[in-house]
Parts: sequence; C-alpha cells; structure tokens
Amino acid sequence: MTFILKQIFSLVNLLNSDTGHNQIAAGIACGLILGFAPVFSLQTVLVFLLLFFFRIQIGAAFLASAGFKFIAYLLDPVSNAVGMWALELEALKPLYTELYNMPLVPLTRFYNSIVMGAGIISIVLAIPVFFISKSLIKTYRVQIVARYQRTKFFKALKATPIYGWYSKYNELYG
Repeated sequence: MTFILKQIFSLVNLLNSDTGHNQIAAGIACGLILGFAPVFSLQTVLVFLLLFFFRIQIGAAFLASAGFKFIAYLLDPVSNAVGMWALELEALKPLYTELYNMPLVPLTRFYNSIVMGAGIISIVLAIPVFFISKSLIKTYRVQIVARYQRTKFFKALKATPIYGWYSKYNELYG
C-alpha cells in the first residue's frame, strides 16, 4: 500500500514540477510501449535505451507502464487477433523467416501472436497517447494547479509549519 501511495505522490510531484510537458508525455508514450511489451525482451531494452539517451521522463514511463500493463492484459484477445492477422499475411512470411534466422531478432518474440499484436497496437497508439497526454498535462497545469493554488485552503496550508517541513524535506531530498 505504501508503494502505491509513494507512486501517486511522485506522479503529483512530477506533474507539478518544472519538467517539460513534452518530456512527461514522451515518458507516458514510452510507458505504453513498455506496458504492452513482454518484460524480458528486446523491445524493453530498446525502450530503456531511448529513455536513457533522450530527455524522456523515466518516472512517468515507469508509472505509465504499470498502468498500461494492466490494460495490455485486458486487451490480450484483441492483441491475439491483430497478431494472428499480421503473422498470417502471406506477403510477409519470407520476411518473418529471414527475421527469425537473424541473431538477435528472435529475442523480440515477434513470432508469438499476442506479442506481435501488442507491439503493433502499442506502436500505433503511442503517438496519439503522446499528444493526448501532452494536452492533458498542459490543461492540468493551467487550470487545476492554478485554481488550487488560489484557494484559501492552499494558502492556509502553506502557512503551517508542516508545509515548511515538507518543502525543506523536498528541497533537500527531492
């Protein structure tokens, strides 16, 4: 329970931080791909490389991957159907044979219908998820945070010593 609360608090801190909305949205899109990909696969390694080499918010990616892992589990029948369709395309069978005989590509487990379908779905959905989450983050920061900071409750909370301790702790240990 504590782990879940800590993740929720870190998400709220992330949304309220000065981190750019593009970085957070890219993290959420990468989290979608991580959530739909098998845990120990080449896709996961490639997404981790993207996270480390580009300015993508890693915390947002990990939080989003946890949520999207659950959604991917619910969409397994759809992923299976999409994967079977893609794997049974007659025109792509020579390509699949060539890919299967390469050294590292079988580590993606593309020959599994659910993995192939989930990969196709996650790549197709990553771009709309990026733009939707970007607009939601902008809206959250402009409307909700600004409105909350103008309330009497927030002003009273900011005047308490507990908030001072929290801000000092957050400043020191982030």
